Amino acid sequence: MMAEEIQTVTVNRATDADFEAWDCYVKSHQDSTFCHRFGWQTVLCNAFDHRNHSLIATRETEQGPKVVGVLPLFEVKSRLFAHALISSPFCVYGGAVADDHNVHILLEKSAIDLAEQLRVDYLELRYKQKTKSLLTEQSKHATFITEIVPEPEKNLQKIRKKQRAVVRHSLKNGLSLSSATIDQFYRLLSINFRDHGTPVMTKRYFYELVDAFSADIDLLTVEHDRKPITSVLSFIHQQQILPYYAGSDAECKQYKAMDFMYYQLMNRAAGKGLTEFDFGRSKNDSGAFRYKKNWGITPQPLHYCYHLVEATELPNLSPNNPKYQFFIKLWKRLPLGISQCFGPYLAKSLG
Repeated sequence: MMAEEIQTVTVNRATDADFEAWDCYVKSHQDSTFCHRFGWQTVLCNAFDHRNHSLIATRETEQGPKVVGVLPLFEVKSRLFAHALISSPFCVYGGAVADDHNVHILLEKSAIDLAEQLRVDYLELRYKQKTKSLLTEQSKHATFITEIVPEPEKNLQKIRKKQRAVVRHSLKNGLSLSSATIDQFYRLLSINFRDHGTPVMTKRYFYELVDAFSADIDLLTVEHDRKPITSVLSFIHQQQILPYYAGSDAECKQYKAMDFMYYQLMNRAAGKGLTEFDFGRSKNDSGAFRYKKNWGITPQPLHYCYHLVEATELPNLSPNNPKYQFFIKLWKRLPLGISQCFGPYLAKSLG
């Protein structure tokens, strides 16, 4: 890009009037993710009351302004955890998506300026791909993406031998896959979160997700003897399906229902013409990380980037942080109803 062309690019706060142009740009950009979709601006504001500071870059053309970059951006303010500017909370991916590096840098500079104005603790951009960022990178997570095909047996053969045997076993356990309601899904998710010592989000969040993305959300449950025992909410973007939230009860492990669910989800998605299965983010060397590797999927490092403003060191909100251990142990012992009642007040700041 020539210097005189850079001057024609402007960066502004995104408004509802940008919805169509924003999503058209995101859906066609090869580096975009579901987490860049405009609908998140409604979801995160309505469900958690986070302030929306999302940025849109446009260039003037003879036909009028043309979108050349976007950066979803939200302010999360918490007395318990941190005051941060994030792209994006409750999303595993984020950061700037742009036509070229110069526009990318303009968006990052605007985000840094805004972080300084707001006097947040830090700015966090959750890049999926390695990028030449102005920020400091800290890579502690990986994502797991694999190709899927319409033939179920071929998908099965790609799984490592030991995990493949588990999947085959699950197919003999009398399990069935069906559509789920938000209430069914939320009950199982709440159990899963409570059992891991993690506060669950408000149920309204999931209603907002379905409202905002409807056709691009897949909500499924696995039943045994007509009883739901595990459920998953997945996002669809371009040719990819991303199982994003999953919950289960105590019977799930006995019947290997989670293994059944993910394998069937692969086949269901491939049957609809999707070609990629994104198994999602996991912390490096965690149990979830090893589980996903056992499916024969190569981990791809995620590139989260930070700019410190009021903070003096990079944030550590990991459940492995020793200062959270007492709270986690206590939370695991709560009755489900109490965890559902008080969890959303804490979870809104843990995105």
